[in-house]
This record gives sequence, structure tokens and C-alpha cells, in this order.
Amino acid sequence: MKFLVIEDEESLRRSVIKYLTDEGNVCDWSSSFREADEKMMLYDYDCIILDLGLPDGEGLKLLQQLRKSNKTDGVLIVSARNALDQKLEGLRLGADDYLTKPFHLSELYARAQAIIRRKSFQGNDTVRFGEIEVDTVAKTVHVSGRELYLTRKEFDLLLYFIVNKNKVVPKSAAITHIWGDEADMADSFDFIYTHIKNLRKKLSDAGSRDYFHSVYGVGYKFTDG
Repeated sequence: MKFLVIEDEESLRRSVIKYLTDEGNVCDWSSSFREADEKMMLYDYDCIILDLGLPDGEGLKLLQQLRKSNKTDGVLIVSARNALDQKLEGLRLGADDYLTKPFHLSELYARAQAIIRRKSFQGNDTVRFGEIEVDTVAKTVHVSGRELYLTRKEFDLLLYFIVNKNKVVPKSAAITHIWGDEADMADSFDFIYTHIKNLRKKLSDAGSRDYFHSVYGVGYKFTDG
């Protein structure tokens, strides 16, 4: 999963990012209103961890702008503000959940996972496409009941394409979703070709149909049509 952590307190931000990445996720981060606004508009995230008290702006304004742009990224507000009216305002503006500081990182992750399940997987931990079954919690893949062993990036790619099934996914979108800020260091698209080629072979060898369809000059479409 891909997260954006918007938090200006460095020690907390580092702790959250480490916990999420240790769990196998990709994390972008921002410590200011301006940088967060830019990333939220440029990229799509499974869940945004949003602090309200930023040094150069108000977190609720970011949330408002996100929803006005019709983006559906999950949003979990984390804030030291415990007032009921503040929570209600955040939820009214489109936040999916609200967590008061201080909090346990395990609770933050559990709430974020619940948001992602509701928004992307219809509340389920397991996602199915044809003969492919993906357990998003255990991070396992089965093809016709047979377990398939994938690298972390291959797993993330497969899940990303299943969630975006029947849509044309640009190569750049796949790269930024799976590699996050590290994608800026890429000199070409060669590594996305390699990962998809390896993933297609593993799926084929396990007995799966090839659902990847190249869209010339754009990217790929994951479909059975």
C-alpha cells in the first residue's frame, strides 16, 4: 500500500514511516502544507496520514481541497486536538477516521488498514480476480488454490493492478505508486518492464491467464476482456 505521511514533528514522522515501511508499505512524506498540497494533487495514495497543525497552513484546508478535487484517497487525521467539534468538522469535510495523539503505532496502522479495506476492497481482506486470490493482510497470493511466492514489489504491483482492473494504468503511475519518492531517481522505465515481465512469468507458470495487456505508448491494462 502507498501512504502519504503529513507530519511536521520529525521524531513522530520518522516513527510512523519506519513502522509502515517495516510492514511492507511505500511511504511519501511532507512536513509542510505547501509540499503536502503538491503531492496530494500529483499522486494517488491508498491512505493519507494527516496532521492538522502544520507550520504554514491548516490540515483541514488540505482535506477540503482534496475532496473538492474529487480525489478518493483514504484520509486518517492524527491530531493533538481532542475537541468533539474538531473531530466532527474533520469527518464532515471527508476524513475517514480521526485518531488523537498520543497513539500506538499499531492502532494507527490498524485504522489505516480498515480505511483501505473499506475504500478499495469492499471491506474484505481478500481480493480475487479470476483464479488469482490476494490476501492483503497476510500478503500472500494463490493461483487456483496454489500459493505463489512473489517479491514485495511484485506483490504490490499485482495488487495495484487488480485494484485498478479494467483501467489503463500509465507506466509513470505504476512507478510512483509502488516506488513513491524513490521513483524520481529512475532514469528510464526499464525497471517497471522488468518487474512486470517477471510477475507475468510467475503467474503464467502457476497456471494463471495473462491479464496484462500493453497499451502502446501509455502503459498497461489488467483485464480479462
